Amino acid sequence: MKVVVIGGTGLIGSKLVAKLREHGHEAVPAAPNTGVNTLTGEGLAEVLDGAAVVVDVSNSPSFADDAVMEFFRTATTNLLDHSGKAGVGHYVALSVVGTQRLAESGYFRAKIVQESLIRESGRPYSIVHATQFFEFGKAIADFSTVEGVVRLPSALFQPMAAEDVASAAWGRVAAGEPLNGIREVGGPERLRIDEFVRRVLAAKGDPREVVTDEDATYYGVVLNDRTLVPGPDAQLGRTTFDKWLTEQ
Repeated sequence: MKVVVIGGTGLIGSKLVAKLREHGHEAVPAAPNTGVNTLTGEGLAEVLDGAAVVVDVSNSPSFADDAVMEFFRTATTNLLDHSGKAGVGHYVALSVVGTQRLAESGYFRAKIVQESLIRESGRPYSIVHATQFFEFGKAIADFSTVEGVVRLPSALFQPMAAEDVASAAWGRVAAGEPLNGIREVGGPERLRIDEFVRRVLAAKGDPREVVTDEDATYYGVVLNDRTLVPGPDAQLGRTTFDKWLTEQ
């Protein structure tokens, strides 16, 4: 089976491509550095020819409100159009647990638009809602740094390893029948986001102080203990935070 992975050279995409190939499938990574550009449409017709499944794990290069909206709106429209013309039978997209609860953020408003375009396209689809990745700890810290100090609330979340995200996207979704709905995936344990980032920075030797500030926001969103946590039917990864830290 030919599976085209949009964003296939990135963190999740490269892992997904490897897993698909391990199972004997023709996995094709598609990204600007392989000659495929979802914003311009360049290379889409060629790479999607003969594909049974397309998996979109790409992300916007900018989190600025207008830029990220333009990225997801344009890229998704182009990808839906070209995959439809190619007769691709299953459209899979990676999104974020709690997206609909995060509309205060320009980034998540753009993700909501992406999901709406997919649902309203009439194409067989599956959307994977994943929690935050362990690997994004430093990026969360960088975005939350004010005058050299990281400020974060103590809200609960349920992060997971990128390897487990790739396993979930392949094993339970891309290889199966279209869900025409959402599958949630998350980590095996709930953590406090401030303590998580504190431990990530300590493990990296990053001297920045992490201050618990309940008024601080997460990418512009005020969090509570439910915002970033998946529901009871979520598929959970196996890798604990302690195990992931040990392996870094």
